This record gives sequence, structure tokens and C-alpha cells, in this order.
Amino acid sequence: MLQRIRVVTVVLAMGAGALALTSPASAEVQAAAPEISNVQLSPASPIVVSDKAVTATFTFFAKGATSAEFQLKAPGQAGVFTPVKADAGLKRGEWTRWTATKSFDAASAGTWNFLALAKGDGEASTKGAFEVKKALPTTKIVGFDADPGRVDAGDNVRVSGRLEVDGKAFAGQKVTIAFRGRGSDTFRNVTSVTSGGNGWFAAQVRAEATGWWRAEFAATSAAGGSVSDTARVGVRVRDRDSRIVDFDARPEPVDQGDRLSFTGALRTDARALPGQRVTIRFKANGSRHWKYVTSDVTDRHGRFWASTTAEESGWWRAEFRGARGVDGSVSRPTWVKVVEPQQEKADSRVIGFNAYPEPVERGEFLRIRAALQVDDEGDWEGYRGKVALFFKANGSDSYRYVKSTWSSESGRLFTKVRAWNSGRWRFVYGGDEDTNGDASRSDHVRVIR
Repeated sequence: MLQRIRVVTVVLAMGAGALALTSPASAEVQAAAPEISNVQLSPASPIVVSDKAVTATFTFFAKGATSAEFQLKAPGQAGVFTPVKADAGLKRGEWTRWTATKSFDAASAGTWNFLALAKGDGEASTKGAFEVKKALPTTKIVGFDADPGRVDAGDNVRVSGRLEVDGKAFAGQKVTIAFRGRGSDTFRNVTSVTSGGNGWFAAQVRAEATGWWRAEFAATSAAGGSVSDTARVGVRVRDRDSRIVDFDARPEPVDQGDRLSFTGALRTDARALPGQRVTIRFKANGSRHWKYVTSDVTDRHGRFWASTTAEESGWWRAEFRGARGVDGSVSRPTWVKVVEPQQEKADSRVIGFNAYPEPVERGEFLRIRAALQVDDEGDWEGYRGKVALFFKANGSDSYRYVKSTWSSESGRLFTKVRAWNSGRWRFVYGGDEDTNGDASRSDHVRVIR
């Protein structure tokens, strides 16, 4: 108990000593320096002015201030701020709102700087900048139209309208013509045209699908942008024309009982028409009717190949019945004479067939070689003849004719072709008046991408 009383006595003595050492001046509470918040501008920057002045209001809050000031520096004035009257208003606890106003007209356009000051026991400030912009003249596209309102696919449509600025003709300006197809949410630019002296513009556009057309004027430094009303154009999809080209039947003449081959290509608008069935029809000499003989489906290049046994002389032609969006067509007829064999033909063979390199990159050349020989009384000798190259793609059931080449006098065969798909290659010799035909073995080549 005595020890505790002694400690308390010492603490009280120290406290009394401290109080005795403190001067009356240092005991006073020191005033806090002013504080200021960010300046708020209404309307916000940029302030857009036209022919009428716009009054802007600047507000900021100050704490611990006995007075406040607001200053502005006009565009182009280096280091010169001009005071604007600031009035005290609403109080929020220790904070007071100060308000200043200033009117701006078209001559005030540019970058302005401001300085807000709060004064009391010291000084606080904040500064910044804002833009005053002159409103651009109003433009408008009137009388926009697309004519005619209904056309066939691929036909031209005339779009026209008038560009105005503040109700007057706006000449020499770029106007963009845009299109939004049926089922789409966006317009895409198609072409552009320049407005004439009276503000009118016109352009010819190609209509490929039903949709809406409009004209657009992009804002410039001289005038605001504008968009016309839309004009709808309905497009009728018409069938495309097709044609069978390079149709041929060979050989001609042909011995009765031999194979007769047919080749050609199906096209539309100068493009290949793949995956379509083409029929081969025959009209005998003296007959008035064409009868079906065989058919084939065109490959990715629109080509077809078919064959049949030659029975009698007559006319041959290829026919395409047409498909959705494509009209049918008929090739020119070709005459083939069928003759009775005059003598027994010699046997032939195509040997040493090889297609290389393997594998080969897609689109690169594939080199193909072999040898054509005929049986000369028991001896196989090289023979000069026309040999056809065929290809069967992976997954396909039949070979397609690719090209023809001639063997040399020694029977050597060599050609090259670009490789597009993996599959099997082979040579087919159709024979001639002295020899029977033959086909080589096939060689598979893998195409890599």
C-alpha cells in the first residue's frame, strides 16, 4: 500500500512540473489551413455555343476559408487570369459551396483555363481547363430515293438525294451510299459520290439482295453529320444460265464394240458448276429421238467423264436438266462413226506407272511417268500413242478424266499436273486402229496442306 501511494505522488509531481513549464501562448489551438474541392462545371465540357450565348456555372467547396475567388484565362492569353465573382452559398458542415457564372458566345471558342482560390489562415487552390466549341451548322439529306424499287439480282439501281446545310444547298461534299440487307442489323458502305452545285447527288449501285439503302454525310470541321431516310429495294433472284463446254466423244471413228469416251465441263457465269449430274444421250443416224445412255456427276472443276460401248453411228450430246437457281443446258452434238473392225489388233500394256513425289504439298506439281508398249509377235516394244490420265479422290467411287498426253516413239510417258486432293492416279490407253487399249496400275498419292 505504501509503495502504491509513493508512485502516485511522483506522477502528480511530474504533471505539475510540466504545467509549470508550458507558456500561455503555446497553449492556444492553431487554426487549420484552408482546403478546396474540385471544380464542377455545368454544362460539362465542351460547352457548345451557337448564335446564342450559353451561361456556364462553376461550383466548388472550401473549408476553413474566410473568402474565395474564381479566375478564368481566355484562349490565347498567356498567364493572364481574370477574376469572376464568386458567391458563398450552401454550407455542409465545415464546407461552404461557392458559385461563379460566366456567359460564352461563339467568339469564346477555344481552351479556357480556370483557377479556384480559398483564403483563410493560408491559401489553397485548384486549377484546370475546359473547352468552348462553336456549334456546327446543321446538315440534312432530303428527297433520298432508290429507283426502281424492285429489280432482278445484278441489275443497277439509281440512288439520289439532296444535301442541305441550314436549309441551303451544300455543294462539293462527299456523300456515302450505304446498304443493309434483309436480316442484317448493320449498314455497310457501298460507294460514295460528291454533291453538285445545287446539293443534289446520284449514283448507280448494283442490287444483289433485298434490303435498305441510305445516304450518309460524315461531320466535318465545317458542318455536322446527317443520315437520310432509308429506301427499300426488293430483289428477285433469277436463275443463272449454264453451258456445257468442250464436249467431245472419242475416238472417232471407233470400232464397233470398243469403248467410246465422253468428256466436257459444266459452267455458269464463267465459273465451274460442281456436283451436278450430266447425262449423255444418243440419236442414231436417221432417228428423230434422243435416248439416254449414261451419266456422270461433275467434279470440283465442273468436269465430267463417261463411257459406253460403241454400237452404231450417230449423234451424241450432253444434257444438264438444271438445278435450283440454275437453268439447264445442252451441249452441241458431235457425230461419231462406228466401223467394223478390219483386223485383229495388237495387245498393249501400260507399265512402270509412278506418281511422285509422295506426299506432295497441295497445289504443287505431281510428276507422272510410265511406258506404253505393244505386243509385236511376242516381243513387247515401245509404242507412240495418246494416253489419258485419270484420278480418283479419296472417298470417291469413280475415276475422273484429267488430261491426255502422247508417249514418245520409245513408249516413254511423262506428264505433270497440280495436286489438290489425296487419291489414286492411273494412265488409260484407249487404243487405236492397230492396238487394243490398256490401263496402268493405280498409284496413291497423299496431298498435304
